[in-house]
Amino acid sequence: MPTLTAHTDLTGPAYLTHLRTAAGHALLADEPVEAGGQDQAPSPGELLAAALSACTCITVRLYAARKAWPLESIEAEVQFENAADHVVRSLQRTLTLGGALSEEQRQRLLAIAERCPIHKSLEGSIAITTTLSV
Repeated sequence: MPTLTAHTDLTGPAYLTHLRTAAGHALLADEPVEAGGQDQAPSPGELLAAALSACTCITVRLYAARKAWPLESIEAEVQFENAADHVVRSLQRTLTLGGALSEEQRQRLLAIAERCPIHKSLEGSIAITTTLSV
């Protein structure tokens, strides 16, 4: 099972969190100044939107390549709305497809975007189990 570890050093900036995957990739997360952070990195909500955007682009690109369709570029812009409690309440995704695609191909790629793994995860019910380390 892939693992991501988050660590916040409480002697440093209040919300700056270092994220490291099992594969050794590193990310940072922070909160905006108005939320008590120092705005040195994307917020957790921005990272969630980025995951949806990236997964969408990858899924659509792989499908178009498999079909040998003339997709030259894809952009997935994701906007999100946070409630006062910082919970992401809605995500709005806009796709821009570049290349000489037919309308039928464009519609099929839109349908494929709806099936990207992160999209499906966010729509479904994810079981989260939290334990304390000893």
